[in-house]
Parts: sequence; structure tokens; C-alpha cells
Amino acid sequence: MYFDKKVLIGKAGEEPVYIYPKMANRHGMIAGATGTGKTVTLKVMAESFSACGVPVFLADVKGDLAGMCKPGEASENVMGRVEKLGLQELGFGFRAFPTNFWDIYEEKGMPLRTTITEMGPLLLSRILGLNDTQTDILTVIFKIADDENLLLIDTKDLRSMLQYVGENAKEYSLTYGNIAKQSLAAIIRSVIALEAEGGEKFFGEPALNIVEWLTRDCDGQGTIQILDCQKLINNPTMYATFLLWMMSELFETLPESGDMEKPRMVFFFDEAHLLFSNASKTLLEKIEQVVKLIRSKGVGIYFITQSPRDIPDGVLAQLGNKVQHALHAYTPTEQKAAKVAAQSYRENPAFNTYEELTNLGIGEALVSVLDENGVPTVVQKCKILPPQSMMGAIDDETRKYKIIGSDLYPRYVEMIDRDSAYEFLQRKAVIDAETAQKAAEEEEEEKERLKEEAAAEKQRLKEETAAQKQREREILAAERQKQKEAEAAQKQKEREELQKKKAKQRVVKNVASSAAGTLGREIGNNIGSSMGGSFGKKVGGNVGASLGRGILSTLFKL
Repeated sequence: MYFDKKVLIGKAGEEPVYIYPKMANRHGMIAGATGTGKTVTLKVMAESFSACGVPVFLADVKGDLAGMCKPGEASENVMGRVEKLGLQELGFGFRAFPTNFWDIYEEKGMPLRTTITEMGPLLLSRILGLNDTQTDILTVIFKIADDENLLLIDTKDLRSMLQYVGENAKEYSLTYGNIAKQSLAAIIRSVIALEAEGGEKFFGEPALNIVEWLTRDCDGQGTIQILDCQKLINNPTMYATFLLWMMSELFETLPESGDMEKPRMVFFFDEAHLLFSNASKTLLEKIEQVVKLIRSKGVGIYFITQSPRDIPDGVLAQLGNKVQHALHAYTPTEQKAAKVAAQSYRENPAFNTYEELTNLGIGEALVSVLDENGVPTVVQKCKILPPQSMMGAIDDETRKYKIIGSDLYPRYVEMIDRDSAYEFLQRKAVIDAETAQKAAEEEEEEKERLKEEAAAEKQRLKEETAAQKQREREILAAERQKQKEAEAAQKQKEREELQKKKAKQRVVKNVASSAAGTLGREIGNNIGSSMGGSFGKKVGGNVGASLGRGILSTLFKL
């Protein structure tokens, strides 16, 4: 209940217990065993913040926070508490609060989405259940996508990117370090498992613009954003990581504001122990950093859990406004936890904190808040106010009416699948396949061309060889013919010379023979004439001529 410009959450006897709005961004905690009244306290605080104009976010794990959109009912139990606490004098009345309903699975609220890039590798690794090595590789995948201007919007973008890097791991390893294909395969399996759990609905566009949650209605009341987590809580890791993403998104989006009169927004994180269970050291450091620094952005975070020991000491130390419902102390472990919880408060001399803590009734709590100077008050035993809105769930028709009637519904109802890494890599694969096919065809054509050229070259060489041999044969034949002709000419010349010689010899012989014959005849005539007159002369002349010619012929032969 918002009263006197303060958040009234209960009464310690007759004394009201307030949370000062300007101290609300110092964070807080609502703790207690199951059934002790944590949900009622959460509703009372959320209603009060809304009434003072502070937007609120609630994670509705059990489905019983949706009634905040309708006025409460004057039941006997509620009216008894109103009368006992004297709330009518303070203007208590039943009322509805401005609400928007959201649901990752699009069943009980407007679809709530973010993108793979906005989630980031660290938080996404937690959702996927990756080990340190796989987380490092996923970080490299994000780096490659960023360097190559590839948008990672939904899970199919991430799968395509993982497959693409796996196919080109050798090239990327030279720049980004070793990228084991086994790790990539493990990440892909985890992404497929996430899609089977509804992750393909969570990752997409339009992504939530969390600044649109920082709104008020026409009466100045802060809008309450209720995320239905009844189905989401079945995947505790995804539930916790998603809410951590929301806190991180607020931290990164909002500007520094310093001290404000009231927070920009108050964030209630139910089942808070899920945020810290199985979280890596790096993730715990991130959570602690966000919790520490988001205060300066004007955001208050309130963790709802069963025991303060569920929250790490580094985070617990940042919680200034604490509401502690009853804790069981039946076992030594529970007793130890209760003592530790009691020791975390400034002691009130009026009672024993540990004894009161273990004996609180339903709707009672030990409360310590920050005063106007930021100093924790001594612990007080309070009776928590009843909520002004309806307790419990709402019917489907009312929920549907509230969902469709939201100003944000037209913006987020339809998913948009714009051009991103998946589409780019699909086109690239088609282009690469066409290029590869074209290259193969060109290579085949080149091989065929080279084959034809080789065959033509072989034929040309064969023809050239044949022509060369033919030329050589012709040259050889010509040389032989020339030689033959030369030899024939030589022989002809020799014959001619011989004939000339013989002709010359015949002439000489004839001349000599004639001369020898004449000489012999003369000699014979002379001898014959001396021996026998004219007959003797004639015989002697013939004999002498024959003998002269014979002697000359013998000389020519020699």
C-alpha cells in the first residue's frame, strides 16, 4: 500500500513499517519457508511500487500473481486483517493495477523474445549447459559473426553459423585459434535440444525493448509486467538465465541516474536460488557486478527465495530491504541456517531474533529496511498487509482481454524473420554450390579443351613428323638423285672424255697407222724392189705396210 509517499508493507504492533522509495533501489529480499506468505508480501510490495508510479516486473511461477489486474475481494480473512491493522483509516481499498502479460511460449501472454546476439555467449552457454571449452568456442563463434557482419537473431542463425565455421574450421583456426569439430557438434546438439524445449520461440524478433516497460498508466501508476513462468520454470536453467538477461539488459540500456526520489523500475526475481545454482565462477561474478552497479541506474532488484543461504554472500551484502518469513529449524542444518539468517539483522533488544524467526506465523515476518539515511533499521516483527488486488489466478477470457488490449500487443504479436546469418549463409551455400558446379564444369571443359588441344597437338606433331620425314625423304631422294645425276654426269663425262681420248687415239692411231703403213710400204717397196722387181715391190710394200701398222698397234696397246 502506498501511503504518505512511502511503501507501507506492514505494521509492527501499531507502528507502520515502510520502505522509502528513494531507498528502494538498494535492493531487497523476501525469504521464508513454503507457505509462510512470501507471495502475499511480493504482491503487497509490487502493488505499492506501482501505486507510487514505479514500473514493476514480476516472474509468476505459480500463476497466482495474474489477479493483480483485478480488484481484490472482501473475504472474511482479508477484512479481518484490514480491521486488525487499522488499514481503513489509511485509505485501504480494493483496486486493480495496470498489467501486461507475457509468456515466452506465447500461451498465457504476449510473446517475449530476445536475439541470440543480445543474450551473448556467456548467458547462452549456461542455457545450453556448455562446459568451459565449449563456452570459449561459442564466444569465438560470436566473434566471427561480428567480424563478418552476420546477424545472430534466432537459433537457426546460430546453427547455421556453427555448421559454417565447422566446414571452414581449418581456415578460421589460423585466425581465432583451434576450433574443435567435436565441440562444435556438441554445441549444435545443445541448440537442437533448446529448440525442442521452445527456444525457437524465445529467440527472434521483434526483440523486447525493455525501455517500453518503463511506463505508467493515465493515473500515474507504474505498469506491472507479469511474465508467466509456469511452463518456463520446468527448465530452471533457462528461467534463471532469462531473468539474469533481463537484469543485464536493464543495466546496459539505462543511463546513470545517481540517487533518485524513486526507482525507475523494481524487479522481483522469484525462485532466486535457481539463478545461482550450478552457475560458473564467471557467471556469479557477472551477477554480483550487475546487482552492485544496477542501483546507480535506478533499478531495484528483490530476490524471493526460501532461505538467505540460497544467495551468495557478495549479493546478499547488497540487499538493504529484507523481509524474512518463518524458517523451519527441525534439523541441525536448518537450525544453523536460521541462526545465520537471524545474525544478519540488527538485533532488536525487545526479542530474540532466532526464536522469533522460527516461530513466526503465516503473514508475519521479520523486517529490516533502510531508513532515510540509508542505515538498516533494527529488525521488527511485522504483520504484512493484505493485497489490494485479487489473490489467485484469472480466467482465460480475462487474460485474453488484457493481452489483446495492451498497447504493446500489436508490436510484439507477430514474429519477424528478417535477413540474418541463416539467410546469408543459405544464399552463400547456393552461390558456392553454383560456383563450384560452374568451376567443375569449366574444369571439365578445360580438361576437354586440353584433351582436344593435346590430341590436335599430337596430330599436328604427327603430321609435322610425317612431313619432316617426307621432307627428309625428299631431301635424301633429291640428294641421291643429285648424287646419281652427278655420278651419271661424271660417268658421262668420263665416257665422253674416254670417247674423246679414244677418238683422239684413233685419230693418232689412224695417222700413225697411215704413216706406219706408208712408211712400211715404202720400206717394203724398197726391199721388194731390190729383191724382186715390181712384184716384189708390191708384195714388199704390202708386207711392210702391215708390219708397220702392227708395230704401231702394239705400241698403242702398251
